[in-house]
Amino acid sequence: MDRYNPFTEIFERLASIEQSIAGITSAPREDTAVSDRPLTVQEAAAFLNLTVPTIYSKVNRGELPYMKDSKRVYFLRSDLISYLKSKSHAVEA
Repeated sequence: MDRYNPFTEIFERLASIEQSIAGITSAPREDTAVSDRPLTVQEAAAFLNLTVPTIYSKVNRGELPYMKDSKRVYFLRSDLISYLKSKSHAVEA
């Protein structure tokens, strides 16, 4: 009859954790240039959960950071995240 050895379970769990960590650290990371490609108005609206007309209104009022190429308007995800962070309010307890 085998006696219960808690160290066996600990070693098995540790091996599982190490395997999970190895998978996370070896996973390919998204290149910053790819993740920060310019977003269209429609993509920015979806990202901010706003309508396209609201996006254009915020652009016209200078509320949103944007880039313009000819007649098209583009946004960087990092700029939109910064915009959201600047608009967030801390909840006081």
